[in-house]
Amino acid sequence: MNIHRDRVLKMLKEKRVLTTSELAKALSVSWNTAEKYLLELTIDGKVERMKKEGVNLWLNK
Repeated sequence: MNIHRDRVLKMLKEKRVLTTSELAKALSVSWNTAEKYLLELTIDGKVERMKKEGVNLWLNK
């Protein structure tokens, strides 16, 4: 998880906003796995989730 965690945080710094689908595609993992990584980072206070029109948007905190 640490390797993916670092990649997720790096991607968020570069793009500022990601969707779960974008992350899943970039990491070559399933949507569910990408969502899990993002939710874990949210719990750790590193990422913030914003729901907009049925899509989760993820932002660096």
